[in-house]
Amino acid sequence: MTDSNNTRSCYANTSTPYYYAPEMGTIYFSATFSALGLTSNLVAFIVLIKSFKQTQNRSQSFFLIFLGGLVVTDFMGLLVTGSFVISFYITRVDWRQSDTTCHFCNFMGMSMVFYGLCPLLLGATMAIERFIGINHPFARSSRMSKSRTTSMVLMVWFIAGSISFLPLTGFGSYHIQTPGSWCFINISSKRSDWAFSLLFSFVGLISITASFLLNTVSVVTLIKVCCGAERRQRRRDHEVEMMVQLILIMTIATVCWCPLLIYILMNALTPSTSDETLLFFIRMATWNQILDPWIYILFKVSRLRRVTNCIKL
Repeated sequence: MTDSNNTRSCYANTSTPYYYAPEMGTIYFSATFSALGLTSNLVAFIVLIKSFKQTQNRSQSFFLIFLGGLVVTDFMGLLVTGSFVISFYITRVDWRQSDTTCHFCNFMGMSMVFYGLCPLLLGATMAIERFIGINHPFARSSRMSKSRTTSMVLMVWFIAGSISFLPLTGFGSYHIQTPGSWCFINISSKRSDWAFSLLFSFVGLISITASFLLNTVSVVTLIKVCCGAERRQRRRDHEVEMMVQLILIMTIATVCWCPLLIYILMNALTPSTSDETLLFFIRMATWNQILDPWIYILFKVSRLRRVTNCIKL
């Protein structure tokens, strides 16, 4: 994007009408929102590190690596996007004047797409790992390793990063959004914007659907194993705990992200975007990064209570 038209494309009113309105939000809300999320994810990361050092179960260690990747992603997502939003309310900068080349807007848009898709893709990857681990435990145990699990997390980051980079190649575009504190994908009738909007929406919805289907099969299989003739062959406590955590992660992602993904899909097909509606759904999606870490924190607390009660008895 080197010509004058392209360098200003992120500020052109090609999707939702843009209004510079710093009074529309407050720094206190954004700062509190970001601080809560960053603190929660930092505590969750410490909890996961301690659990990883203590666990002796291979499947649980693989699961903790995935959770660690999810926490790091959520933490960095809040840190990057929150820094932009808070700096906007502090300086009340108008990016149309300060960033005429669209570099900051494109980076913000890439961050929104990357840190949005990563949790959904990681959730689907974790569902696949649990599906194989529960339904084909011997095949999984012979092929999986910690290095391979880490590679899978890196692959998810690479896929999400590649998708977020597409608008910089001309496939889609990023657009500044009211009140001027953030940029996101341009939902317009232009073919490349339309295609990229559908790509983003479909990748997210397919990830959630795959997670739901695979987790459902895994739960049914786990119930049969725990209640059937094989229940005494080996303890399944850790598998049940991992499955419950994964279902909670999937539920939070579904509630937080489906409204935005469906909204983008519908507006790509029948354009009728609204500033307030899009901003509301974006804020809903952001709650996913705040609620996720509390799953690991609360599970750790409940486990400590069970151990304490056993000691007292």
